[in-house]
Amino acid sequence: MLNTILHGTPGAEPPLLIVHGLYGSARNWGVIAKRLSDERQVIAVDQRNHGDSDWTESHSYFDMAEDLAEVIAAHGGRADVLGHSMGGKAAMVLALTRPDLVNRLILADIAPVGYDHSQIQYIEAMRGVDLSTVEKRSDASAQLARTVPEPTLQAFFTQSLDIKEKRWKLNLDLLAEEMPKIIGFPEIDGQFDGPTLFLSGAESDYVKPEYRERIRALFPAARFAKIPGAGHWLHAEKPREFEAAVRAYLEAT
Repeated sequence: MLNTILHGTPGAEPPLLIVHGLYGSARNWGVIAKRLSDERQVIAVDQRNHGDSDWTESHSYFDMAEDLAEVIAAHGGRADVLGHSMGGKAAMVLALTRPDLVNRLILADIAPVGYDHSQIQYIEAMRGVDLSTVEKRSDASAQLARTVPEPTLQAFFTQSLDIKEKRWKLNLDLLAEEMPKIIGFPEIDGQFDGPTLFLSGAESDYVKPEYRERIRALFPAARFAKIPGAGHWLHAEKPREFEAAVRAYLEAT
């Protein structure tokens, strides 16, 4: 089963399962997960080929959805699911193929479509770090700055660095190989009728107006909201605003 970090204890409310995006980990969500656990248990996972979960030979969304189904089954059999980017696509496939497991769905800056902007440049940036010279995360950040100028992203990526073992906790070779699947979205005939929120960064173009017809075909109860001043990494750029939006949606529905 996927590596999990639990916040809070089981209660009357279904647990909230948080599914990180590409190059992320459960640790990236620590502060938000802990704050949201005041009203429900929060389960943050390391997806396959990320963090402390197993490295595998494939990285399809059907695989990732099965991983999430296993986690939910181990924690009561039904959960609210929050997924960012790649994690949002995995959450959508889970909801479309196993709607019995999903109570409510929150998709952070992602749509059920294929994208044409690859994320391979960040793999190359991480591969370019000379890990033999890294003694602390700031050493890796300084090297990443040559190709990744945004401090927020440098900090984000270095959370997946094992300083002691001098290795990335990311299966970079497989993720590069499977990138076409990651930026794509599988053909699915299912539909999820439960409450669904598409929460986007106002400065991001990942959820365009022209995607709404496709979204509503798969998620007829979809609602939309934006966080001002945030881009694709909205939970890292505007954590308090993101938490407030998630909390308000869960309370309202």
